[in-house]
Amino acid sequence: MVPKVVFGQGCFDQLGSILAPQRKDKAPFIFLVDDVFKQNKDLLDRIHLRFNDKLLFVSAEEEPKTTQVDQIVKDIKSEFTYKPSGIIGIGGGTVLDLAKAVSIMLTNKGSAADYQGWDLVKNKAVYHVGIPTISGTGAEVSRTTVLTGPVRKLGINSDFTPFDQVVLDPELTIGVPKNQWFYTGMDCFIHCVESLNGTFLNAFSQSYGEKAYDLCKEIFLDEGLPDEESRGKLMMASWHGGMSIAYSQVGVAHAMSYGLSYVLGTKHGIGNCIVFDHLAEFYPKDVALFKKMVKQHNIDIPTGLCSNLSEAQLNTMIDIALSLVPLWENALGEHWETIMTRDKLKELYIKM
Repeated sequence: MVPKVVFGQGCFDQLGSILAPQRKDKAPFIFLVDDVFKQNKDLLDRIHLRFNDKLLFVSAEEEPKTTQVDQIVKDIKSEFTYKPSGIIGIGGGTVLDLAKAVSIMLTNKGSAADYQGWDLVKNKAVYHVGIPTISGTGAEVSRTTVLTGPVRKLGINSDFTPFDQVVLDPELTIGVPKNQWFYTGMDCFIHCVESLNGTFLNAFSQSYGEKAYDLCKEIFLDEGLPDEESRGKLMMASWHGGMSIAYSQVGVAHAMSYGLSYVLGTKHGIGNCIVFDHLAEFYPKDVALFKKMVKQHNIDIPTGLCSNLSEAQLNTMIDIALSLVPLWENALGEHWETIMTRDKLKELYIKM
């Protein structure tokens, strides 16, 4: 679990005092910041770089890649003599996952691709801090950093992955575009649905999942909720949803959206929405609720993504999805392969 967290309006301004005890002589803090903030002087001025600290702007246009992680690590190692005092990620799920992966790869040999899977990391990561600027992914609390590698899209799942410190400031989510707010919020809703309906469910996971699920219903269906309250509640829903899957697993929507992402580069939040829209067979009550939320907020869910795919592309998509065995076991039980056949998956993807 994340050992330290601060929450509240404006708590981002505590960052300097949080980092000070972690600073090692001559070793910089490296700030990975979503490049959407490049012109945001107010935010950047609040970071307070000291000594040889470095600000690295990273694009969240594409899902994070193992090659991207390897390049950032290589650049840091070639520029600085001393291992960084810490890595601070400021952004959405993409930037937070990059920060987690970079902190791991600064202390472990080889490529990030070597560690895609469960419990493959041997050495403790560099101190790392997560500061989300959009809510829903749960990346701020999860024990995985999801990366697209040369052969698969899969997380580095390990005890060394979670952040050492998280700063939850709802003010940082002001100004998120409406569609993006919805897609990422639905990532949280879908986490809860897949966790609560899964075979891996236990009391620990259930308690977090139910709370996040209720918060999502309030945020996306209660039209009278003030913006400030909504921001704080969505930040906590993201946290609880992430905690819920940390102790169970996700399911059909996530497995299939990984396939979409690997072949088409579809971003995670929107990918989950595209898939979930067609999963009434598996999650009937919640897909109906999802459609109601889409309609209420007048959100556009893209269609026709898979209409012009080659047979080879479809097969790659199916291979990627089917390789995520724990997700299918959670969703459909140990005999999942008799339910989710290649033909069944192909039929579902073609609907998208």
